[in-house]
Amino acid sequence: MAKTGTSDNGFFEMTKAFGEFRLPGLDVEAVVATQQKNLEALTQANQLAVEGVRALAQRQVEIAQKAFAEASALLREWTQPGAPEERLARNVEVVKQAFETGLATARELNEMTTKASTDVFSVIARRMSQGFDEMRLYAKKHIAAH
Repeated sequence: MAKTGTSDNGFFEMTKAFGEFRLPGLDVEAVVATQQKNLEALTQANQLAVEGVRALAQRQVEIAQKAFAEASALLREWTQPGAPEERLARNVEVVKQAFETGLATARELNEMTTKASTDVFSVIARRMSQGFDEMRLYAKKHIAAH
């Protein structure tokens, strides 16, 4: 059995493992190169996904901290004396601001999620397109050789 190793970039060297097993018309090096590109694309997509989740979680923590601070300030304000009409007007304004902030926050989080998903999908779609181009080229070379 052939001894296998690891290349400088950490990928398993399939050409060493299967170098003795030549199939007619199969370019093992091309297959290995294609699979290496696929793994690199998946690694990049995974990194983008992790970064997107991390950014989203960080932003959610920031939003929660801000909301807690605003709720504490609101509670202090509600305990202040004042005419009922004046307090009602302030409360309505605070509720309106909270609603608008909530909508803006939901929109921001949605945009962050969409961007992260789009970035990940773009890497995968680009690699798939390249893979199809590689297969088409391989088929053309194979037909020309015969």
